[in-house]
Amino acid sequence: MLLKEIYRNARVVSSGNHLTTVNEFTDQIPALRPEALIEVAYSIIRKMDLSVDKIVTEEDKGAPLATAISLFTGIPLAIARWYPYSLNEVNQHRVNLSSEYFEGSLYLNGVCEGDRVTIIDDTLSTGGTAISLVESIRSCGAEVSGIFCAVEKIQQNGRNNVMNKTGLMVNSTIKISIEQNKVTVIEP
Repeated sequence: MLLKEIYRNARVVSSGNHLTTVNEFTDQIPALRPEALIEVAYSIIRKMDLSVDKIVTEEDKGAPLATAISLFTGIPLAIARWYPYSLNEVNQHRVNLSSEYFEGSLYLNGVCEGDRVTIIDDTLSTGGTAISLVESIRSCGAEVSGIFCAVEKIQQNGRNNVMNKTGLMVNSTIKISIEQNKVTVIEP
């Protein structure tokens, strides 16, 4: 699997209070190979409920993966954006977000009452993004059918944080452990 290779070769940097990786998949350093994105997208598609109404992601690093999954499945994509629109007819929901990388607000558009939604993201670390998206989707009157992340950083306990706050299990393609100068891919 290319994703495992990418993370075994990732560089480790400090992102404030945590160690994180810089790599092809999340940072496009080097540029993301289409075959890597396709491989990860299909690994998630094989596990997903394909009868959902929408895919939701955040505008940053999850967008390439969620876009690929939307294209391959034909499921519409809704993205939580960094800024609101000043259009009265747009039904947008503010998402308060506290994650490993960001504190602030996102604005979720395109999710309607009664929708069944799958959340797609690149990385699960603290669980902050997933928790915020679940809360926002639920506030729209929609249901979260599943949460899928390509990579799970086990040190930040995100899986348990999401389960404790939302009651939902996160599905990940690979799990990693990060040390000062090393990323270890944990085999299932």
